[in-house]
Amino acid sequence: MADPDRARIVWRKSMASASSNCVEVAFGEESILLRNSKELSGPVLSFTHSEWAAFLSGVRSGEFDSAMPES
Repeated sequence: MADPDRARIVWRKSMASASSNCVEVAFGEESILLRNSKELSGPVLSFTHSEWAAFLSGVRSGEFDSAMPES
């Protein structure tokens, strides 16, 4: 992603975030972008809307919950 494009992106992070150690998300017409809030000029991950929807569905259904038993 070119630097001029980054200036126009509106990044959001959870209101529940109490620190700067968060993942930020930006919603575009063609993609969903993720970045580390501590590295604003660092790498950005890009997902299609269908990939993002599949990820959210997996999170909501518990697909990514830890397989480790609770102690």
